[in-house]
Amino acid sequence: MTTGSVIFGDNAEVLPTLADGSFELIYIDPPFNTGREQVRGRSTMTRATADTDDSALTVTGFKGQSYERIRHSLMRYDDRFDDYWGFLEPRLEEAWRLLAANGTLYVHLDYREAHYAKVMLDALFGRDSFLNEIIWAYDYGGKSKNRWPAKHDTILVYVKDPKNYIFNSDAIDREPYMAPGLVTADKIERGKLPTDVWWHTIVSPTGKEKTGYPTQKPEGILRRIIQASTNEGDTVLDFFAGSGTTGAVAKALGRNFVLVDQNLEAIAVMRERLGVSGVDFIDATEQAS
Repeated sequence: MTTGSVIFGDNAEVLPTLADGSFELIYIDPPFNTGREQVRGRSTMTRATADTDDSALTVTGFKGQSYERIRHSLMRYDDRFDDYWGFLEPRLEEAWRLLAANGTLYVHLDYREAHYAKVMLDALFGRDSFLNEIIWAYDYGGKSKNRWPAKHDTILVYVKDPKNYIFNSDAIDREPYMAPGLVTADKIERGKLPTDVWWHTIVSPTGKEKTGYPTQKPEGILRRIIQASTNEGDTVLDFFAGSGTTGAVAKALGRNFVLVDQNLEAIAVMRERLGVSGVDFIDATEQAS
């Protein structure tokens, strides 16, 4: 029987309480806007000046990467980078610690933030740990008439050990061939392994999967991720859990899960969606007080 935990609290405070190497898969869908107050286009955060000596900022990361130099150089061109780095870096450091030796991290991002996170993850995890950039493409909502309509999200995939990670290609739901006339009948019947471009509709506003939570992601996207990067009985972590899609799919696939969110609305949605059988609901704010 699978087990699940839903933790109400700030993930920056909850993550350090979890044990090293506990999760074969971590999926996160962090907010695209960190919520920091902006004043005339600049954050209220304190910033290093552009003429600071780069050599004084060099810090060695997990894979021997000197990543503070990268950070400072990029701050010269876009101050929003420092906001995003400051928000995500400590959480990604915890993700590294919490991943099992054969673990995989999926970071689901808006196209406006993906390039920031890619630089950060290369520095923290090492470029040799980069596995894939997945493009989730969809076609719903308004269409811009003065630029190409933005209809995709980016999912960056990193493994803790590039020589030892889970990828169950035979367990993944397969897709029809786009040109079936070019392949054999056996291949047509089996379908093809999805590529790194995933065409999948958003959650239907009128579908039974809809919870009403504004940032809900489709179960089909999480199903593919969990099928590929875990085995039955493994444990999945999502510390920006939102509507609880990660937990719902993990439970259906026979995986254990831990979900963290500090939004009471999200906790209420997850309680209704996941039920109480085999799921512990924990208030980390009470434990901390």
